[in-house]
Amino acid sequence: MSVSFRQVERDEEVEALAHMAYVIWNEYWPELIGQEQTDYMVEKFQSLNAFRTDIADNGYEYWFIMEQDDETPAELGQASPTPRIVGYTGGHVESETNRFFISKIYLLKEHRGKGLCSATIRFYDELCRNRGLGAMYLTVNKANEMGLRAYRGNGFEVIDSVETDIGEGFVMDDYIMEKKLK
Repeated sequence: MSVSFRQVERDEEVEALAHMAYVIWNEYWPELIGQEQTDYMVEKFQSLNAFRTDIADNGYEYWFIMEQDDETPAELGQASPTPRIVGYTGGHVESETNRFFISKIYLLKEHRGKGLCSATIRFYDELCRNRGLGAMYLTVNKANEMGLRAYRGNGFEVIDSVETDIGEGFVMDDYIMEKKLK
């Protein structure tokens, strides 16, 4: 299996991104935060309008996480497998702190636990180094054990704990995790 990242650029790709976000969020988050908060957060942070605003006004960049099976050798005369979209990621540079904020790393259910989060962190390692940034950071829900394990396993450390009021009576209860680049 190989992993690649395709930047989301065209409006139809942003639409596909919003659809994928809806699917992934409804696969994973209702069990942790409830359906009502999931619906609210999808609309506020993972919807077509939210993505468009992030890109146009807030300097966000998004990428599809692509997976391709490497099982068919080209020398057998068979077509190469087509990469498929298995998730998405995004964030933005914070020039004032010389860090990259990873806002999103989300994978379809059947692709979790296969090393794709680690591949995404390696993608950000390279991106940050190429841009001369000193660190990357993210927020992760305190109850998201899968995420916490993945981030710790990739060199992130908890640097703070925050409870953020996001409106409508909902709160995000997160750790802030950072990975310094050497």
